[in-house]
Amino acid sequence: MSETASGETDHAAPVDPLEALDRLLRDLRSARTGLSTRDAQRRLGLSGPNELVRRSSEGWWRALSRQLLHPLALLLWVAAALAALSGSVPLAIAIVVVIGLNAAFAFVQERHAEQAVEALAAYLPQRARVIRDENETEVDARELVPGDVIVVSEGDRVSADARLLDGSAQIDASALTGESTPVPVSTDSGDSHVPLILARDLVFSGTTCVTGEVTAVVYATGMSTELGRIAALSQRGGHEESPLEKQVRRVARLIAIVAVGLGLAFIPLGTLLAGLSLADSLNFAIGLIVANVPEGLLPTITLALAVGVRLLARQGALVKRISAVETLGSTSVICTDKTGTLTRNRMTVTQAWTHEGVLDFQDLSMPPAATSAPGQLMTAAVWCSNAELAQPPGAKPPDGTKPEDGTKPEDTGIGDPTELALLRAAAKLGIDPHRSKKDRLAQFHFAPDLRRMSTVDRVGNTVVVHTKGAPEEVFPRCTHIADGTTPRPLTDEDRATIEAVVDDWAARGRRLLALAERPLAPSEATENLTRGQAEQGSTLLGIIAMIDPPRPEVPDAVDRCHSAGIRLIVVTGDHALTARGIAESVHIGKNGLRVIGGDKADAMSDRELDAALAGDDEIVFARSSPETKLRIADALEQSGRIVAMTGDGANDAPALRQADIGVAMGRSGTDVAREAAVMVLVDDNFATIVGAIEAGRRVYDNVRKFIVYIFAHATPEVVPFLAYALTSGGIPLPLTIMQILAIDLGTETVPALALGREKAEPDLMRRRPRPRSQSVIEGVMLARAWGVLGGVSAVLVMGLFLLTLVDGGWTFGADVGSGELHDTWRQATTMTFLGIVACQIGTAMAARASRTSLARIGFTTNRMLLWGIAFEILFAAVVVTIPPFQAVFGTEVPDLWLLTLLIPLPFIVWGCDEIFRWWLRTHD
Repeated sequence: MSETASGETDHAAPVDPLEALDRLLRDLRSARTGLSTRDAQRRLGLSGPNELVRRSSEGWWRALSRQLLHPLALLLWVAAALAALSGSVPLAIAIVVVIGLNAAFAFVQERHAEQAVEALAAYLPQRARVIRDENETEVDARELVPGDVIVVSEGDRVSADARLLDGSAQIDASALTGESTPVPVSTDSGDSHVPLILARDLVFSGTTCVTGEVTAVVYATGMSTELGRIAALSQRGGHEESPLEKQVRRVARLIAIVAVGLGLAFIPLGTLLAGLSLADSLNFAIGLIVANVPEGLLPTITLALAVGVRLLARQGALVKRISAVETLGSTSVICTDKTGTLTRNRMTVTQAWTHEGVLDFQDLSMPPAATSAPGQLMTAAVWCSNAELAQPPGAKPPDGTKPEDGTKPEDTGIGDPTELALLRAAAKLGIDPHRSKKDRLAQFHFAPDLRRMSTVDRVGNTVVVHTKGAPEEVFPRCTHIADGTTPRPLTDEDRATIEAVVDDWAARGRRLLALAERPLAPSEATENLTRGQAEQGSTLLGIIAMIDPPRPEVPDAVDRCHSAGIRLIVVTGDHALTARGIAESVHIGKNGLRVIGGDKADAMSDRELDAALAGDDEIVFARSSPETKLRIADALEQSGRIVAMTGDGANDAPALRQADIGVAMGRSGTDVAREAAVMVLVDDNFATIVGAIEAGRRVYDNVRKFIVYIFAHATPEVVPFLAYALTSGGIPLPLTIMQILAIDLGTETVPALALGREKAEPDLMRRRPRPRSQSVIEGVMLARAWGVLGGVSAVLVMGLFLLTLVDGGWTFGADVGSGELHDTWRQATTMTFLGIVACQIGTAMAARASRTSLARIGFTTNRMLLWGIAFEILFAAVVVTIPPFQAVFGTEVPDLWLLTLLIPLPFIVWGCDEIFRWWLRTHD
């Protein structure tokens, strides 16, 4: 212990909580009677408040500037600058407005989601019972200091790390250990040779007392606690960019290179071949660059991600970063916890064995009588219990209302989940699960080394010892077995039968309890009765098998993961047999399942762990420590997998932050886990994760669809410039710069946004996960966009342009700058503009499917796209027919027979793409 300059002991200095209790109290300068109020106030100034400290997040201005300086946003800035240089100042202003609105939209989405799950500071309880000035009082939990003596009883959440001084209790430590079964703690169970978290005379911040009452001396508060250590570990490092964010940067570079390259190439072509002045060549080069900058790409990507966020919110998942939606879609491995995620987090009695046979609680067509052997067994379970159901089964709440979460009244209660399960099972047999506390004469608490508990109860006029515990602990103390009204001696045949039942049920992952009873003789006094005396010579009543049942929707979700090529790994703090049983029951490891114990995993080197995870087989990691979960996530990522890690406890936080996508539980999860995760499941449902993966894949698919859509229009916009330059002006310009901008910001944007709302294709969840290195743009996409959709559109558009010119009397090389030919040229450029719009419609419909036939998806299933097409047609009509717009965009109303030629264009473009997609499907 160090000392300050004033001579005061620095109570924030670390101590050894496992040292002798007297020495610990001395080191803490405390006593069993607690601290004085004045001493506690002084210590608070030294140790600081008992709270978890969050890592400061980036300022709002940095988050907003990050959106404004995104690579695609930078391209939009370039587009605005070029539009201004070309004399289109209003258009430049419009692009700047688009940049601002998009940045604000993305910024608000991220900040709102972060605030919605921001609850870490509230994780510690607000009040704590403490002994101050030798009196028990309540204080703000933030004011606890090392040396304080706290009182923790049934239902209380522990406020700091503390060493027991007196009493015993059952502690729900699942938030720290991942173990679903409550942990017994008592003052006489200390062991200085175990890891701190396994010590049975310590209680830890954030855990909950299920039964019993203890007093304990605080030795660590705030960030010095085990919870604080895990919270600090979970805050190391920042989130990496999602795969889509990285790919979008590559797309931005590609677009920039193509746009600038074409623009620069046009300058010598226009000057040397077409005979243009340098000023005109520069002007047309700017038009080419603007034509290739997809002004709608960034807002479309943001909208697609935001749609995914809203869709997941409706399904029960809250996403903190919108880019995480796409990351989910690329997930190749899910590391999932068991309790509460695959299961209901609710223990249930499944079977009971008595001398009469096996009773299946899941098929109670005719429940046995209370006087039968199963009835006697469950009656003993009610007596040997400290839990309490909320009210008798079937009773109505005082106000006549139903619980909001749909839970039945008889399903709620206080106490150990195992004991609550026994009470519910007793109620199914018509046995009253409520007993009078005044009939409890004595109790021998559950002890971890004994693995059993006993109660001494007054049953009518008789005093009876009821014992329950692990079968291997209860059997040796039984000399008889219940058989009708009169117990009979246990035989070797009985023992063999019972052992076979125990082995069979244990292999299926069931949790087993044996129950026994022994009526006390009138001469046996309860006051001086020892545990050994009470339990020896008992009569075995039977064996009870329990399980935390899997969620009914999980097997189907697991099957969908398998069809999608997603590997599942169970990482849990529970026992290996239990974890294996649950995993196999929900179809995990259908083709073989490996189980690796926590001790073995902890002993593995990094190379050995990498080798264990290298294959595609499914694995259960049982009794896993927080460090093991972290190493698993890191090893999978190093092998190129995209990892989704689920968790609910504070012990999961480091792994949640390390994984590509951390998924925390909303109901049963700790706020530490929610803080570390990127996505929070409101319903704690594994099936929601699979739905989120589908939503992420849909987002990625839609991003690729509107990239194809936008890229396809570059060809019919660029080809006219090339035709003009390569013929040295013999073919006049088929399109003006203003008409290009009208296409890019007017007719193109709304259908592109609508493609971001496209529903999932039928085969979406039957595809293998894409590799981490896969580019969002592939050669096949470019061939389809530039060659098929764009190439067909360019041929059709140039054909319309030349047909209109020839019909008006134009010949190759004729001057169209004045006279009647100028009016013909204006009409021809208008047909080029309208032809591109018509081809856009066909491209938009074709882009809705990446490989599937559009007939399977449905022609009218995307109503937003239909409205977008309607807007596109209306906008084009305004540009062509309204005089002020005709003057701005250089358009003129074509002849009616020319307009009728536009009708087949969408079908030709879409039809050619259908043939291309059919070829792709048949040549896989």
